[in-house]
Amino acid sequence: MSKLENSEILQPALLDILKELHSQYKSLKEGVVANYIPELAKVNPDLFSICIVTTDGQIYEVGDFQQLFTIQSISKVFVYGQALADHGRDYLLTRVGVEPTGDAFNAIILDEQSKRPYNPMVNAGAIATTSLIKGKGATERLNRLLEMYRRYIGKDIFVDISVFTSERSTGHRNRANAHLMLNFGMIDQNIEESLDLYFQQCSVMVNCRDLAVMAATLANKGINPITQEQAVDTCYIKDILSVMYTCGMYNFAGEWAYKVGIPAKSGVSGGIIAVVPGQMGIGVFSPLLDTRGNSVRGVKVCEELSQRLGLHLFDCALS
Repeated sequence: MSKLENSEILQPALLDILKELHSQYKSLKEGVVANYIPELAKVNPDLFSICIVTTDGQIYEVGDFQQLFTIQSISKVFVYGQALADHGRDYLLTRVGVEPTGDAFNAIILDEQSKRPYNPMVNAGAIATTSLIKGKGATERLNRLLEMYRRYIGKDIFVDISVFTSERSTGHRNRANAHLMLNFGMIDQNIEESLDLYFQQCSVMVNCRDLAVMAATLANKGINPITQEQAVDTCYIKDILSVMYTCGMYNFAGEWAYKVGIPAKSGVSGGIIAVVPGQMGIGVFSPLLDTRGNSVRGVKVCEELSQRLGLHLFDCALS
């Protein structure tokens, strides 16, 4: 039996656990802030927050949980869901695979046989996914993504123009990936519009609570547990969570699955979301990153939560 099933005992203690973990890891100074995007290099490295939102709408949060930051690669999860809704899983599989790579998130590489990007959680796959978002022109496509975010978060959000401009002016590897995919017919000729949309989706401003609500929405069959609005069709949740589990933590995905054992996605601004299906969503924010681009404190917190709460999907306690 999962420890979470005894919710009457757990819930009063959950905030105390988060406070303890925040205190334990606040002094951890390992890692560096992302600097390949100039605007991200300006962030305060001491920022740190943890939030849990349960599928029945309970919120537990500590630290700098109202601090805004750009969502970055965590966006890939939700844009993938929108592309599934726009085209269906069969068509999407012709453009983007679902295999983990073992390579860095920004590697310029495609599958040698299929010529597809390996999965939608690395940059090449995410650019291909973004290129599939429907809409008549750049404005309508962006507005559809902003509306998609609103359903998951429960409020309107905005793009940070300074980060978008910074990403746009330095995103040469992403352009290289886009041109490589154009060469093999994985994306269409309108490269700059799709790249702008990709940079914009990554530059949306969120806070730690927003991340936890988005994760909890995935845990709750696509229904936002705060607003009760359907953010994505339930039939696509298994697709989204599957690629998060196998590919969401870059080239740390295997060790994450082994140690933490729940679907997750990280971003280079320092955010991590993790999903416990049917139970809760977890959001952690700390900008100090390891060599793979994952939040150092965020990984530590999730490892501890998984162990303490029995969250691993294959934990013998669940049998």
